[in-house]
Formats: sequence, C-alpha cells, structure tokens
Amino acid sequence: MTDFTSTFSTLDEWEQQIGTAIRQLRIEAELDQAELAVRANVSRSAVQSLERGKGSRLQTLLAVLRALDRTDALDAIMPPDSPTPLQVLAASRRTAAAPQRYRKPGR
Repeated sequence: MTDFTSTFSTLDEWEQQIGTAIRQLRIEAELDQAELAVRANVSRSAVQSLERGKGSRLQTLLAVLRALDRTDALDAIMPPDSPTPLQVLAASRRTAAAPQRYRKPGR
C-alpha cells in the first residue's frame, strides 16, 4: 500500500488516491461499477463517489473492500491479534504453581 503521509498533503488528495486504487482493484477483478455495487450491497452511485474520491462513507469503503476480497488493505491499521490483559492474567494464574506449604517433620 501507499505511504499516504509522505505522498499526499491534503485529505482530498488522499481520497482521490484511494478512489483511484479502488477503481484499479475493480478493473483487475473484471467488474463494472454496477456489479461491484451489487456484491458490496451499496448503490452504484456510492461506488462512483468512492472511485472519484468524493464524499464516500467509511462503511462504503469497507463494503467495497470486502466485495473485492481485499480486506488485507486494512491490516496496517488493525490492532494486533493478541490476548487481552485479562486473558494474560488468567493464563498466568493457571500456569503458576500453587504455593507449597511447609510442614514440620513429625506432624
């Protein structure tokens, strides 16, 4: 993916570049805008707006990426798959040895 922070200076430029990338992915998938709209369960005008970089919703972008089977494009911003702090605590308690009691000899 493109490093947007070093390439583009305005949000409009970012939207334009994302729109261009979505259009390219659609063309590579050999879909027209209407077919992609049906697969993404959005309107054709929503796909057009997204590709033009004009006023698209995040929900539209996510639906289109899913329809294009390109949710991997979001990997860089997704939190890592790691256990929650409570899961770590529970696991450490399960693996910790129970404290041993000391018994005096002869008792």
